[in-house]
Amino acid sequence: MQIEVYKIETVDNSLTITLEAICDTFSSLLWDIEYYKCGSFEVYIAANPQNVEIFQTGRIVGRDDDSQYFGIIESVLINTDVEKGDYLTVKGRFLMCLLERRIIYPTYNVTAAKAYSEIMREVVMQNTMLNDGRKIPGLSLGTVTGDCWQQTTTLQISYANLMEWVYTICEKIGGTANIRLVKDTGEQYRMVFELSEGADRSIMQEDNPHIIFSDAYSNLLSFSYAEDSSVQKNFAYIFGQGKGDERKRTTYCEGAEPTYLDRYELYVDADDISETEQVEGETVPIPTEKYIELLKTRGSERLVLPKTASESDIAAHNTQYVYNRDYFVGDYVTVQHQRFGMMQPQIQLIGMIEGFDQNGRSLTPTFKEA
Repeated sequence: MQIEVYKIETVDNSLTITLEAICDTFSSLLWDIEYYKCGSFEVYIAANPQNVEIFQTGRIVGRDDDSQYFGIIESVLINTDVEKGDYLTVKGRFLMCLLERRIIYPTYNVTAAKAYSEIMREVVMQNTMLNDGRKIPGLSLGTVTGDCWQQTTTLQISYANLMEWVYTICEKIGGTANIRLVKDTGEQYRMVFELSEGADRSIMQEDNPHIIFSDAYSNLLSFSYAEDSSVQKNFAYIFGQGKGDERKRTTYCEGAEPTYLDRYELYVDADDISETEQVEGETVPIPTEKYIELLKTRGSERLVLPKTASESDIAAHNTQYVYNRDYFVGDYVTVQHQRFGMMQPQIQLIGMIEGFDQNGRSLTPTFKEA
């Protein structure tokens, strides 16, 4: 496996991305892929004039065996030591972090049901591709895969951080977003924004081969599980615009209304959701029933499920299931700890830290209950 470093050059609204260097000698690499948030990477490499010249902030880092994830260097630290030698610590996040540089402006409003894929692409385009001063050069819209993105909704959003809002929607519907490099013409590359969904490979379905991590199969090296119900919020009171008793309001919950000790209430201030919209250049009021639906959508985005997390070490060189061939981040799998009689028949792989150092390759996944 080799590290690739790409140089970025911007001239006005155009961006040129070219492969600058290939590095196959490094002390360690951490490649942290996340499904519901922006992933990150860290390279630990000998500090010499050549590497200092190559690993500069603002450049893109990739791997020759990974065509999906590319990071942008955000920090470089040089440490010198007479005994241990001189080293660079290069850190950054994957290209989705570029969206963190924008907020959603002006207000984006949908009062007629529209697919989440259309909403997501329109919001990203509006804030990164249309206005010259706000453009992220070289970024274009890519593919959409996964049924979750065909769900429809109504919503109104403004002033939120673009990257954070994207991941909020992803976690709500079960999809993910990514920006990757695609070879364009000659030796140049461009960035594409894509939406996708993980596959179900658990024992709860029969369409795909089952992926089971178990101490009985010797592919589950360690296992931990934690649950925290104190953070959950499952019933929202949402208040929109207006004064006092005239303020528009509604409630929202998933499924049957929780009661008694099962009820965890949440107040949502949605005063930023306007009661008017622009239609063919004119400002017109939003009908009350449509405005209430906008409030419910905001409330649904603020609910918090009980926090569950399961972290494990799995066999990196297991030939039964090969990471990024047989299963991927975002997929649903089955985790079993036979010795303690624990079974998680359908659990989502939401993160994977892939490590490379002098001891070889390691895989540290993070799971979340479906």
